[in-house]
Amino acid sequence: QKMPPSLPATINIREPRWDQSTFQGRAKHFFMVTDPRNLLLSGATLEEARRVVEDYRAGTVQPGLTEDQLWRAKYIYDSAFHPDTGEKMILVGRMSAQVPMNMTITGCMLTFYRTTPAVLFWQWVNQSFNAIVNYTNRSGDAPITPGQLGTAYVSATTGAVVTALGLKSLTKHLPAIIGRYVPFAAVAAANCINIPLMRQRELKLGIPVTDENGNRLGESTAAAQKAIFQVVVSRIGMAAPAMAIPPVIMNMLEKRAFLKRYPYLNAPLQVGLVGLCLVFATPLCCALFPQKSSMPVSSLEPEVQDQIRKKDPWLETVYFNKGL
Repeated sequence: QKMPPSLPATINIREPRWDQSTFQGRAKHFFMVTDPRNLLLSGATLEEARRVVEDYRAGTVQPGLTEDQLWRAKYIYDSAFHPDTGEKMILVGRMSAQVPMNMTITGCMLTFYRTTPAVLFWQWVNQSFNAIVNYTNRSGDAPITPGQLGTAYVSATTGAVVTALGLKSLTKHLPAIIGRYVPFAAVAAANCINIPLMRQRELKLGIPVTDENGNRLGESTAAAQKAIFQVVVSRIGMAAPAMAIPPVIMNMLEKRAFLKRYPYLNAPLQVGLVGLCLVFATPLCCALFPQKSSMPVSSLEPEVQDQIRKKDPWLETVYFNKGL
């Protein structure tokens, strides 16, 4: 039996499999990254994927390894290990946990929005989850202190709860459908607070910027600002369909005899509808901006521009990991 030809050591697995300059290529990439099935993989499978990827990057091709197997290992590796630090990420903070975690939390926020204790509880749960996700998927390899982590968490939770309760009181005399959108407004506001605060160290000290080949050129706060803005937009976009479409459907269903007869189906139906929206919204909104984002050297801070000019006077564009 003939052995398959050995795989060349020239495939660039530091980059995604599909062209990231197109939305379609980024969407295919993120459908793989956010696949919830990755959460079920054993520690041994993750370590095997890490070994295949690290060996290949070092120029060692395992006998019989096919290109499809290599890319599969790369996506398993990317789903569980941080791109900058290489450390194994917290399970619930991984992008593959976004759909199951968010569908449960968002479904409950949309179901239990009528009482103040329920609003408080589910906004707190949501911001606790967001804090873990924002910390796990931060850009760069700089550590964040427990004090910074605590400040970001408390500020975002307070912001979300105040927004939710404030809007809830304003919508008391408005149609019921308006009240259903209070959780979304609170989540959008909290994202605008939570993400910049959780990544405040990047705003102060900058994130690594590189040339096209990944050579580190310095740290830029301008790049950090752009990265965080893009992540905030993506996260709000991610929440929008899941929090905008189910309320309309549930509002119609609650007027029908079926849900009046079986009211206990309200929460499972809501969670299911949210899950269906998130399966598509999560990867598609992650794909709004390239993971390896870029900006002109001329848009960086003057001191970083000088630093780069000394290394490469002709360089026009720098690249950075925007985080997720």
